[in-house]
Amino acid sequence: MKLFVPGRICLFGEHTDWAGGYRRMNPEVEKGYTIIAGTNQGLYAEVSPHPTALLFRSTLEDGTRMDPHELPMEPDALLAEAKEGGFFSYAAGVAYQVMTHYRVRGLEIDNYATDLPIRKGLSSSAAVCVLLARAFNRVYDLKMTRRGEMEWAYRGEVTTPSRCGRMDQGCAYGNRPIMMAFDGDAIDIRELNVPKPLYFFIVDLKAGKDTKRILTDLNQSYPFPADERQKSVHAFLGPISSRITAEAAEALAAGDSELLGQLMTEAQQEFDVHLRPACPSELTAPVLHQLLEYGPVQPYILGGKGVGSGGDGSAQLLARDAESRRKAIEIIERDLGMDCLELTLGATRQVRKAVIPAAGFGTRMFPLTKAVKKELLPVIDAEGRAKPAILAIVEEALGAGLEEVGIIIQERDRGAFEELFCMPPEVEHLNRLSREDQEYCQYLDEVGHRVTFIIQDAQEGFGHAVHCSREWVRDEPFLLMLGDHLYRSHTEVSCARQVLDVYEKDGRSVLGLKAVPAAEVYRFGCVAGTWSEDREVLEVTEVSEKPTEDYARERLRVEGQEEDTFLSVAGLYVLTARVFDYIAEDISRNLRRQGEFEFTPCLDRLRREEGLNGVVIDGERFDIGMPDSYRRAIVEFGAPTQQWETAGRSTSQQRADTEN
Repeated sequence: MKLFVPGRICLFGEHTDWAGGYRRMNPEVEKGYTIIAGTNQGLYAEVSPHPTALLFRSTLEDGTRMDPHELPMEPDALLAEAKEGGFFSYAAGVAYQVMTHYRVRGLEIDNYATDLPIRKGLSSSAAVCVLLARAFNRVYDLKMTRRGEMEWAYRGEVTTPSRCGRMDQGCAYGNRPIMMAFDGDAIDIRELNVPKPLYFFIVDLKAGKDTKRILTDLNQSYPFPADERQKSVHAFLGPISSRITAEAAEALAAGDSELLGQLMTEAQQEFDVHLRPACPSELTAPVLHQLLEYGPVQPYILGGKGVGSGGDGSAQLLARDAESRRKAIEIIERDLGMDCLELTLGATRQVRKAVIPAAGFGTRMFPLTKAVKKELLPVIDAEGRAKPAILAIVEEALGAGLEEVGIIIQERDRGAFEELFCMPPEVEHLNRLSREDQEYCQYLDEVGHRVTFIIQDAQEGFGHAVHCSREWVRDEPFLLMLGDHLYRSHTEVSCARQVLDVYEKDGRSVLGLKAVPAAEVYRFGCVAGTWSEDREVLEVTEVSEKPTEDYARERLRVEGQEEDTFLSVAGLYVLTARVFDYIAEDISRNLRRQGEFEFTPCLDRLRREEGLNGVVIDGERFDIGMPDSYRRAIVEFGAPTQQWETAGRSTSQQRADTEN
């Protein structure tokens, strides 16, 4: 598989990771807070298992191919290499840590391209460590979350002579900015949403700094300050930096680039006042200040500051817009001879399209489905209107803010669906309708203009059905909704919108989830995972298609779930277009399971290679492809919108009540 790991840049809060670590010895030290983001540049690699060795081929930034390094996957050999220092030592350090805690064999890694500058404050060594941790995780499916990859990368790097800070491996979170809090050995991480693009760029000052000297001098102020100069270091790395970083997090969330630029400039000014006296030889930084004060670029930037430990290494500037960034970079490279890298923190790509597979045979509803498609079965909505189920599903998508809906159908069923969405009633029929229903016909026409029919020529499984929409979806993220699932939210936010909201905060694929008792897991895809800090989002570590009860109890327990209940996939998915690649690969290899191209293995591969979140929807789902669940939908789907007695109880309990 192919992997990409970016470098990372500290936007705010430099040095607070190690400073906050001193709370182990002095509780008067304040927590450290920092905001970091992955760069657009990084390491590109192809990885595969190796039976006995760690084999690493690397490519430098200038394209030079280094001789391959090979070590046996033996603890003594890996530890010895890690202690040597140097580029390969980072790979060896991570491999040593992983193999002493997991049952893994070797890895073959071809770092075939690198566009991340080395030793420029962008954590190139941390990128190597995260690459190794991620490669082990995904090749051997170790069920690590991104937090886990970050932790093992950190353990690997500190096995080498490097003494990196705890923030460096935050590049495991990719291009998305995160806010980290450091309290002794504890770390809290909060991912930040950026509602509109922000146009940063990083400047190589072409000077130099002694990072070890900076860290040595600043660490002399800890854990207990001995004089006013050291108290000043504590003040900046404590309350001053914390305030600026908190305000910067709010500015990022609001997309307020003007305020963000002001805070960058303020952060550098405070840095100069409080930290420069502790290491004047390195932190006076004349080249950095020449750049920050250079007149010709001022019209194009909103603010700027140093990068990393400070000094004359690198700088970060925030441009007004993309064109301003281009002009500023042109001036800096022409006048000052400094190299620049673009870093765009962008908003999550918007989901515009929903895909609804509706070409199945409906075998669980036989013999009814000899006469009518299950997607056309009637339901009663909250307004008391009888409608085909597929219309309620389309309305769920459009009501969540999506623009277009693609329905996957068989060619022979086109007429029935077009009759609903594309054709007005015959005049004689229309004239017999009430005025309200005549107006509803106009509404159906408007809905129909947003519906596209996609033909599945052969019914070869759910994965094949989803793949039929590839040309229509193109490379956009999309909402996948099952054609036989209805939803009823317990809140004012629809179930589809709940899942979309999680995607828009993170940019990773999302599953809508519902809890089910052990006796029902055989009917659903089920997941395991780890909760986020606020316990609202599950980072999925395994997806299993219709597991047995024993397997679920052994492998799919999720912390905090009621005893003998598990999290099932609720038929709502927000997916990146990468999933089409995995389905296409199965189709090209004719990789069938029980005669069909299944979807769940491709979903699990998406989890391994891109990451996958889950959110428990606050609402009910009704699988109308099952007779008992359809019976329940008839009673409950259109019930009044107040919270009903059945909310929160198990599906089996609700079914028993309905049947009684």
